[in-house]
Order: sequence, then structure tokens, then C-alpha cells
Amino acid sequence: MWQETERHLYRAFTFQNFREAFAFMTNVALAAEKMDHHPTWTNTWNKVDIWLSTHSAGNTVTKKDRELALIIDKILPNT
Repeated sequence: MWQETERHLYRAFTFQNFREAFAFMTNVALAAEKMDHHPTWTNTWNKVDIWLSTHSAGNTVTKKDRELALIIDKILPNT
């Protein structure tokens, strides 16, 4: 579940292994590029942490962030 603060949307994801985590990140990257809206994220083995905010709006949460969060949720396997 996404957690919203004043400055960003955050969600942590855990996968079976690095391959699944990386495949997820690749699909998110393609979707984000289409939107021209790019996440801040980290990956360590099977874990991916994503922070969404709109830099051009002063690093706050905007409609674009919420839209990308919905797209990311649809990319998740078995959801």
C-alpha cells in the first residue's frame, strides 16, 4: 500500500528474487518514460523501494504521482 506524506508517495515491494525485482523495475521504467515522470527508487536484491514526487512542483505529490502509482500497482505480478 502506498504511504502518502506531504512530500512523496512511498511504497516498498518484495519479490521472490533479483530477477523478478529487476523485471518489475524494467516495466515501471518503461511506463514512467511514457509519462515523462520518473521515480526515485532503490533496489537491493529482491527489494524495491519507490518514492514518487513531482520535481517541477517543488518535490510534492501531484496528480501525476498518483497516476503513476496506479500504473505501478497494475504492473505488479498477481494483482
